[in-house]
Amino acid sequence: MLHIINKSPLSSCALESCLRIAQGGDILLIEDAVYAAASGSALEDKIREAMGRFRVHALMPDIDARGFSERVIEGVSKVDYGGFVDLVAANENCQSWL
Repeated sequence: MLHIINKSPLSSCALESCLRIAQGGDILLIEDAVYAAASGSALEDKIREAMGRFRVHALMPDIDARGFSERVIEGVSKVDYGGFVDLVAANENCQSWL
């Protein structure tokens, strides 16, 4: 399953809920959720721990727009829009966490 998260982890519990409830699959961080992929962020430890159960991806155009493309947590896959489409096609189900 592809879990899509678009809300900042600083203003929403969407990422926390996903990590607590979901059983595995791919997580794609888009829009303000990409802040969770920044090394040194408050959620870095949780993201690193989640990589044991999930493949974690972040949308590169959103990372670039927020100016931290050089500070993405090691192991988080940076994908472009084509990669986003590939993730949707590769997963039988998609869940957007609101």
